Amino acid sequence: QVHLVESGGGLVQPGGSLRLSCAASGSIFSIGRMGWYRQAPGKERELVATISIGYRTDYVDSVKGRFAISRDNAKKTVYLQMNSLKPEDTAVYYCYMFLASEYWGQGTQVTVSS
Repeated sequence: QVHLVESGGGLVQPGGSLRLSCAASGSIFSIGRMGWYRQAPGKERELVATISIGYRTDYVDSVKGRFAISRDNAKKTVYLQMNSLKPEDTAVYYCYMFLASEYWGQGTQVTVSS
């Protein structure tokens, strides 16, 4: 009933920028706590950023100062603005929502390479 649809992934050069979007749809009236996770090949999935219903944000240390998570409640959408991208940011990025239970997006590939 609830779907998280992601977009915005792609190939960028080191130092470039990319904005990911995740729109929630289905039988919900509002979005809950939102977040972005990422998983690189052969590595564990890690939490990148979260934003609460009250707009409180948290980031993993490796992206602080470079990434910014935001939300648009009217559009039921969460964003991840990624600046100064590094090769180590290469991963599949997953949108996450907690609203009574957990929901996940399908993942979108971000590749940072020269």
